[in-house]
Amino acid sequence: MQFKVFHIAITGDGNAEEELNKFLRSHRIVTVHRELARTASGTFWCFCVEYIDQAIKTPATFPPPKKVERIDYKDVLSENDFAIFSKIRELRKELAMAESIPVYTVCTNEHLAQMVQNRCTSLSALQQISGFGEAKIQKYGKQFLEVLNTFFSSETSGTTDTSNHSG
Repeated sequence: MQFKVFHIAITGDGNAEEELNKFLRSHRIVTVHRELARTASGTFWCFCVEYIDQAIKTPATFPPPKKVERIDYKDVLSENDFAIFSKIRELRKELAMAESIPVYTVCTNEHLAQMVQNRCTSLSALQQISGFGEAKIQKYGKQFLEVLNTFFSSETSGTTDTSNHSG
């Protein structure tokens, strides 16, 4: 533990007050004892600050936030896969709007892309997607699979035109 004493004239000394406030903001304070003192030279506040000799990180000393790179799934997925991705993204939006929740709480774009890339056609296939847990599968799985199966069943029958699907 460390101690620092500050004296501030009762008539108000802006510099002394600012010095005290700056010190309090930049250190881990344990206790502050204050006394009003009267001497022949005047009246002043005496502050005895007990602190831990470890500076607090201020916003200027925090590391800068990591910039998250956004993925453009139109570049990552094939044209047909992106069409499927778009349809299930529309479904996700409808599901979120019905519950008045943000779309990312239904599932993320990464989850949607994995559904398409993994050709998910069953609840067990959805379970293989990291972060798309049992509760989400129970709540939304069948609705996503209805759309996905429409597209993937046409792939196995040789049809690849995704424009005729209303999802």
